[in-house]
Amino acid sequence: MTTKTVLISGAGVAGPTLAYWLARAGYRPTVVERAAGLRSSGSPVDVRGPAAEVARKMGLTEQLREAATSVRGMTFVNDRGKSVGRVVMGDGGGTDVELTRTDLARILYEASAGDAEYVFHDSVAGLEQDEGGVDVTFEHGSPRRFDLVVGADGLHSGVRRLAFGPEPEFVEHMGVYVATMPLDAPVPDRSEIVMYNSPGRAVAVHPSRERGIVAFMFRHAAVPGFDHRDTAQHKRLLETAYAGAGWRVPELLGQVRAAGDLYLDSVSRVRLPSWTAGRVVLAGDAASCVSLFGDGSTLAMAGAHTLATELAATPGDKAAAFRRYEATHRKLVNPRQRNVPVAAAMLIPATRAGMAMRNFGTRLAPLVNAAQKLALAKSA
Repeated sequence: MTTKTVLISGAGVAGPTLAYWLARAGYRPTVVERAAGLRSSGSPVDVRGPAAEVARKMGLTEQLREAATSVRGMTFVNDRGKSVGRVVMGDGGGTDVELTRTDLARILYEASAGDAEYVFHDSVAGLEQDEGGVDVTFEHGSPRRFDLVVGADGLHSGVRRLAFGPEPEFVEHMGVYVATMPLDAPVPDRSEIVMYNSPGRAVAVHPSRERGIVAFMFRHAAVPGFDHRDTAQHKRLLETAYAGAGWRVPELLGQVRAAGDLYLDSVSRVRLPSWTAGRVVLAGDAASCVSLFGDGSTLAMAGAHTLATELAATPGDKAAAFRRYEATHRKLVNPRQRNVPVAAAMLIPATRAGMAMRNFGTRLAPLVNAAQKLALAKSA
C-alpha cells in the first residue's frame, strides 16, 4: 500500500507534534513554515495534563524540565513597587512544566525532524481538492499533491482561510491585546513573576532561563486595520495604551521603542462549527485558539496526538478519524474557551475596585488552602 502523504502548515507546537506521531503511524509528513527558521514570541507557556503525558510518550520529559523556568509565584505590586498580593503557582513537583514557547517549539522540532520533511520560508497559497487528494500551490515552491492537509498555522491561519472562509467569520476578539518582548537583562529573582496593574492594564515581568520577558496586557476594542505583522503599529498602540502608567512602565516602554523582537496580537477565540473540510483538517490555534493564558500549547499538543491516533486507527477512513478527533478534543477545548473572560478579570481588572478585590482575594487564598487541608486531615 502506498504511504499516505500529509502536508502540515505551521512549525509551531501542534505541527511538529503531529508530524512526530504521524510518522510513527506510517504516514509521510511534510511541514511547511512561513518563517525562514524556527520562530516564536518567546512567551511562557505550560505543558501540563494531557500534553505532559504526550511529552512523556515522546521521551521529552527531561528535556522539557531542563528548559523549564523556575517560577513558583506571582506578586502583584502597586505604582511604587510595593507588594499588594501574591499567588503561589507551583512547587516544582509533578509532570507539568512552564517554559518559553521558543524552547518548546525547538524541542518538538528536534524530536520530529528526523522523520518529517521541513520546508521553511514558504507557505500554502492555494488548495484544490478532489476525491483522491489535495493539489497544493505554494508561495515559492513548486506545486505538490498530498493525501491530506492540516492547518496548524495559528490564529491567522492561511489554510483555514483557503478551505473554510475569511478570518472574521471564525475569530472573535475578546477585548484584550497582549504584547511580549525579551528584556535586555536577566530578572534578579528567577522564581517570581512581578505584575503591575492599573485599571484595564497589566504589565508582567517574567523570569526565564536567560533574559527576562515582559508582557503587556491591556483591554481595548478591536483596532480598525490591525495588522499582526506591523511592529511599528504595535509600538504606537503600546505607547498610547500605557501613557501615564506607573511602576517600571516608562523604562519598559523605552525598551519597546528600541525593540526588534516584539510580538503583539489580539486575545481571540476561534470557533468553527467543524474543523474539517473534505481532506483538510485544522489543529491547534487554527481550530480553537484560546490565546493569552498558557493553555494553547497544552491543547495543541494534546489535539495533535489525538488526531494522529485517530488517523492511525482507521487509515482508510479519514472522515471517521476526523470526526472522532473533533469529538474527543472539543471536550478539552470548550471549557477553556469559556474560561477566558474569568482569567482576564483576574489578570486585568477593569476598575480599581476590581483590582482591590483581586488583591484581597490573593491574601485570603492561603487561609482557604489551610482550611481545606485541615478538613481533609480530620476526615482521614
